[in-house]
Amino acid sequence: MFDAKLRPLIDPPLNRAGLALARMGVSANMLTFTGLALGLGGAVAIGFGELWLGLALIVANRLADGLDGAVARATTPTDLGGYFDIVADFAFYVSIPVGFGVLVPANTLPALVLVAAFVLTGTSFLAFATIAGKRGEETQAHGRKSFFYSTGLAEGAETIAVFIAMALFPAWFGVIAYAYAALCVLTVIQRSALAVYQFRE
Repeated sequence: MFDAKLRPLIDPPLNRAGLALARMGVSANMLTFTGLALGLGGAVAIGFGELWLGLALIVANRLADGLDGAVARATTPTDLGGYFDIVADFAFYVSIPVGFGVLVPANTLPALVLVAAFVLTGTSFLAFATIAGKRGEETQAHGRKSFFYSTGLAEGAETIAVFIAMALFPAWFGVIAYAYAALCVLTVIQRSALAVYQFRE
């Protein structure tokens, strides 16, 4: 919901940093896999009760995720890089609820519900992107991307805000997880309604 609105604010500094990293020989894929390692490390840290370390690694993951796209734009974006980026993103997204589920057994059910909601959201996102690409449709709302990014209520910025809230208020994990899972389901409904409108023959 807020991703497209944040792009004009975060892209200029990211692009400057991405250009500097590209000149140093750092590749976008290197940053993608570094970010994935940091994000998964954050999930492991949360599972072991190291919530502040987990929070720091979540933030580091998002920084690396922003920089990989900036480096790609400073060089030559590739389809393979786009593939790795989206797979790394969803691997990170599902790992954090799992970490909270490991931390406290009572978190297991809300963690599973949230992971299921992420799977549904991701499926609708990728299905929409596939069909939009097949039809030759394009959008620049989220910047230059490897494939079509459809806007939804629950996007990257909202997900990170939720993860930060979970790390700061772990006792409220269940409430936050169920509430965000509901928003993810609403996103699927919203995207499906858009598909009906946009893909109608």
